[in-house]
Amino acid sequence: MENKLDTKYTYTEKKDTRSGFGDGLLEAGRRNENVVALCADLIGSLKMGAFQKEFPERFFQMGISEANMIGAAAGLTIGGKIPFTGTFANFSTGRVYDQIRQSVAYSDKNVKICASHAGLTLGEDGATHQILEDVGMMKMLPNMTVINPCDYNQTKAATIAIAEHEGPVYLRFGRPKWPIFTPENQEFEIGKAWKMIEGTDVTIFATGHLVWEAVEAEAILRAEGISVELINIHTIKPLDTEAILTSVAKTGCAVSAEEHQFNGGLNDSVAQTLIRNQPAPLEFIGMDDSFGESGKPEELLEKYGLNAKNIVEAAKRALSRK
Repeated sequence: MENKLDTKYTYTEKKDTRSGFGDGLLEAGRRNENVVALCADLIGSLKMGAFQKEFPERFFQMGISEANMIGAAAGLTIGGKIPFTGTFANFSTGRVYDQIRQSVAYSDKNVKICASHAGLTLGEDGATHQILEDVGMMKMLPNMTVINPCDYNQTKAATIAIAEHEGPVYLRFGRPKWPIFTPENQEFEIGKAWKMIEGTDVTIFATGHLVWEAVEAEAILRAEGISVELINIHTIKPLDTEAILTSVAKTGCAVSAEEHQFNGGLNDSVAQTLIRNQPAPLEFIGMDDSFGESGKPEELLEKYGLNAKNIVEAAKRALSRK
């Protein structure tokens, strides 16, 4: 993933988004003494070690007991604490859905469910760990906010922001080192999409790791004379429907790109928004009702059609349907 294209956003360093979470958690803990952290035996993988070292009395190692971790986190909110739970996305959602539904979402508890190793780019651990349904499960829960940042800086900013947000949050991030291309020390506004590039021919809505793939796709399309409007949808719920409708009213067609199943994620949220308000050609980039497999992140994105080349092709299909 070398940055050889004439992109409007560049990078000099790659860093995993899970490290953005770890550094953001530490900063949130320094800002607010009510922030506490719970981990299901994955301190290193979730990058929670710095928080544990600085605030040992506010850190709880729950062991391989994810359901208990969610229940304990819900209980801690009653005393005014702001609990951040940490484990892999697969265990953060699929394994504990009932506890999240009953004890967190239904009760509207101020729990921050922080999930690493999400999506296809988990890589070599394979299909059993590459959860691609988690956004859908969390998005469907009333009261739940769903956030999927794109790089280290944005993940750090999102982690700090959710500590100040009242209510349940699902924060999704990943394992691989990824380009850092958004500003350092940025302000993160929950529910507000970020228009990264202004354009007139086609809109690309992207979330998570695929924002960088969309940046590269924009450069390829621009070189071919196609003007792309690129919008970073870091908050999938609540969705910035105004940003979606305003952009598509201008461009007339769109692509939605995510590291998730077509069903349940950003793609169907964008589709519902358009069909209800402003029908327009829309192409999907994502997993089409398939599990993943073991492999390197870039190879998996290529095999399953989730990279810049596929976004370029989807944009051209959308344009042909205008």
